[in-house]
Amino acid sequence: MYTGIVEPQSITFDTDIRLESGRILGPITLAYETYGELNADRSNAILVAHAWTGNAHLAGKYSEEEQKPGWWDAIVGSGRLLDTDRYCVICANVIGSCYGSTGPADINPKTGKRYNLSFPVITVRDMVRAHVLLIDHLGIDRLVTVLGGSMGGMQALEWATQFPDRIASAVVLATSPHPSAQAIALNAVARWAIFNDPTWKKGEYRKNPKDGLALARGIGHITFLSDESMTAKFGRRFTARDGLFDFFGQFEVERYLSYNGYNFVDRFDTNSFLYLAKALDLYDVAWGCESLEEAFQPVAAPLQFFAFTSDWLYPHNQTEEMVLVLEKLGKRVEYHLIESSYGHDAFLLEHETFAPLVKGFLDRL
Repeated sequence: MYTGIVEPQSITFDTDIRLESGRILGPITLAYETYGELNADRSNAILVAHAWTGNAHLAGKYSEEEQKPGWWDAIVGSGRLLDTDRYCVICANVIGSCYGSTGPADINPKTGKRYNLSFPVITVRDMVRAHVLLIDHLGIDRLVTVLGGSMGGMQALEWATQFPDRIASAVVLATSPHPSAQAIALNAVARWAIFNDPTWKKGEYRKNPKDGLALARGIGHITFLSDESMTAKFGRRFTARDGLFDFFGQFEVERYLSYNGYNFVDRFDTNSFLYLAKALDLYDVAWGCESLEEAFQPVAAPLQFFAFTSDWLYPHNQTEEMVLVLEKLGKRVEYHLIESSYGHDAFLLEHETFAPLVKGFLDRL
């Protein structure tokens, strides 16, 4: 694990960027953290891309008193997969989020008011374009790798296809070249939950809409798990305090979803949730291209893919579709299907299943 005290950092760029929608966004603030040191020629940097509601706090703690470390702390530190004796590891929050990077909860400098729904619709490609500004600012010409799962994997794909000369490799976990109709449908139901909360007020709320966001998060959380993992954890058990025939009595799984949903309200902005969900739905690695073959033609770096057998949100056949196209094009690609019962969240929870394979991949570069 990473044992150091982490200093959160941020930088504001006065440069405007043109988004995929054609709209202009600027100035842009990016929150980020670093672990380890850049070497003399700045050739040892690794960028970790976070998932949907993640943040830049990848590892370590902000103080000795803090109880919980960063979200992927187990793979960062001396002698670990992301070896801080060897690499400078960077994690940056995406635009559209609410963890320090510019998003709908921030003040629009042109109006002096919160952006709310005046914030432009963004894409994963826009997120990466903003992160390129940060990598340029840090004086890094080429990253050792970009590594990420889920929406982080989508960002890694964008680096590989849109900025192929800026990376020496990419590691893509539990992701999709384009989310399926089912994945979009589940996000749509989550959006309805928020839209139907009267306290949302079409994005002009003063206080985070509690019930709508909690329900939306509960819907999303189901997609992160699997039938096998939920059965193992909860079965059909009723909560101890409730009687079987109490009308409002809850199964353990219901109580779990409610607990996690309402906890989420305290740490994430509702409009940011909506904007990032929209970015996920819009994602298509072949955006602007006629086919996956055309999209992957610019890829120059070796790519390593991981899929997990119980992931039904971005199932392994979607990863395999990309791998087959890359192999057909003669690109350097490596693929591993990991046996797991943890569902989509396996990339966060079972790092020991893929860390040795990623380490070997990086060592061979």
